[in-house]
Amino acid sequence: MRAFAFAAALMTGGPTDPAFAEAGLRPYTIVGDAIPASLTATAGDPARGRAIAVNRQVGLCLLCHSGPFDEEKLRGTLAPSIAGAGSRWSAGQLRLRIVDASRLNPDTIMPPYYRIDGLTRVAPGFAGKPILTAEQIEDVVAFLTTLRDEGAKER
Repeated sequence: MRAFAFAAALMTGGPTDPAFAEAGLRPYTIVGDAIPASLTATAGDPARGRAIAVNRQVGLCLLCHSGPFDEEKLRGTLAPSIAGAGSRWSAGQLRLRIVDASRLNPDTIMPPYYRIDGLTRVAPGFAGKPILTAEQIEDVVAFLTTLRDEGAKER
């Protein structure tokens, strides 16, 4: 029964809480395992996305992930490497993983970067607002899609 409820939640997707609109968050629709449409209706900038990913005060990606960041001495080992992410997942799949990975894996340790409801242990500075803006998410998605492994199967 839990699997059915989870699948139904994935199909309906999108935020419905009034607090979502009050916080200025943009609506989105989840289709399968992805958010196919951009949160901003425009493409992100890969260079800005890379800067967000390596910034330990903004994106926080390197706290858990490793990747093609030779200039960074400390990289995480708690989560998969983001090297080749653009070969493994589509832009829509990457977008959902950043927006709210718990929609795919309820037990994930990855924080939801664009969710404000149902969270616990939120730092006071982040209460009621997402970690990243819609524009920042699109920039990170644009960056991650550039990370390709030669010969890897695209989804």
